[in-house]
Amino acid sequence: MLTTVTAIAIVATTTTNSLALDTDVRPLLKVPGGSASTSAGISGQRTVVKTVTRGVNLEGADFSDQDFEGISFQQSILRQADFSNCNLRNASFFDADVSGAKFTNADLRGANFELASLRKADLTGANLSGAYISSTTTFDGVILDDTDWTDTLLRKDTQKFLCRTAKGTNPVTGVDTRESLLCPID
Repeated sequence: MLTTVTAIAIVATTTTNSLALDTDVRPLLKVPGGSASTSAGISGQRTVVKTVTRGVNLEGADFSDQDFEGISFQQSILRQADFSNCNLRNASFFDADVSGAKFTNADLRGANFELASLRKADLTGANLSGAYISSTTTFDGVILDDTDWTDTLLRKDTQKFLCRTAKGTNPVTGVDTRESLLCPID
């Protein structure tokens, strides 16, 4: 049974005890599973607590140009979502379906894609340095032009698969995509 979720809340608490609440009131369909929150801990002089829904249908949502550092989108349906130009450092897409999602020029350093489906996702210009990719992460039809995979551990078969279409240089880091994937020299 599906229920409606009315908001995703991001709450920031500073040392001056001021509170900022940013809510997105677009109706969302909730997939059974509840919600999750993540604490970014002490960041400079402030503690940041970010609460997001978990296991939610966010298909086709436009999240472009947002800061979602450390946010958990685990077990969510994010097909065709737009994360262009987003800060997604250390975000979790554990067991999420991001098929056809757009991550153009996104900062995905340290992001978790364990068990995720990235079928036909557009990663053009994304920085995936140090991202966590498991053996069951799927990349069929993924666009990975100009991506940086430095320090991202990949299984040999996954690496070989990605190297088939890898090309370009990341516009932010200046790292060659094939070199960052440790592709063999042709």
